[in-house]
Parts: sequence; structure tokens; C-alpha cells
Amino acid sequence: MRKSSLTLALFAATLSGVASTAWASGEHSGGHADANAADVERTISVEAGDMWFDPEEMDIAPGETVQFDITNTGNLEHEFVIGDKAAQEAHREMMQDMGGSHGEGGHGGHGGHDMAEGAHGGQMPAVTITAGETQSLIWTAPENVASLEYACNIPGHYESGMYGTLNL
Repeated sequence: MRKSSLTLALFAATLSGVASTAWASGEHSGGHADANAADVERTISVEAGDMWFDPEEMDIAPGETVQFDITNTGNLEHEFVIGDKAAQEAHREMMQDMGGSHGEGGHGGHGGHDMAEGAHGGQMPAVTITAGETQSLIWTAPENVASLEYACNIPGHYESGMYGTLNL
């Protein structure tokens, strides 16, 4: 346990040296203002089954603030993480190193682990959804990115097809 805690601490320190300290709402320049319910322009319902998301692709206008309502209809815990391919891969590797654990408290405040930073800047917005639960995530699409991914990076889930595309 001590060795994995030390490894996690070193990994988090490495990521924090690279990652922005601002919480991402999907914007690119200047400060990253947190989006809230008053900013939501549209709500999108997402279903997370065992090893799939529905829909598999979404079109969102640059700068649009969206509330994702993600319902886990499967039997396993899942996560819904938004980021570019490189950041998703880094997060998957971290999850693998952690044995798939989200740490204390899930993604709320990133419970026990830092989120990777993508080329679009900021930390990756994410929620963890237990079986039968619905979680909401409010996010503002960046202005100068063509597409991003949403994914579940719990070990084996992404590889089984649990990801989708955000066309911006």
C-alpha cells in the first residue's frame, strides 16, 4: 500500500507540473471560469451501459455550455471524462496504475488523483457514475478545437468501446 501511495504521489506531482491549476470549463484563453446551471444552453442525455455510450457522437457548437445527464444503466461503475486523445490516454494509464480505483470520493474534486491536461488546456472534466445512478456534468465547449473524446477510462472499458466523439 505504501509503495502504491508513493507512486501515486510522484505521478500526481509530475502531472501537476504539466497541468494547469485552473479547473477547465472548456475555454482556451485567459481564466477558466466554472460553468454553472445558469449558463446551460442545452441538456444532453447520455446512457452509459456496460462497455458503451449512447449516443456515440455529439455535435456541440464552440462556446456552447452543455449539461450532460449521464445515466448508468449497466452493472458496473463507469466514468464520463472529456478530453483530447492524448489526455484520455494519460488518464487511462493513471487509472491502470491505480488498479481502476477513483480514490476517495470518486471524481468529485478528482478524489485522490489528478486529471491529465489535454492540448485544449485545463484539467479534464469528469464524473463517476455507479450502477443505476445519474450524474450531471456542466461543460463549455472550447472555441478552437475540432473534436474531443468522452470516455470511460476504467481499465478495459475504453478498449471495449466505451468512448465517443464530440464534434465542435
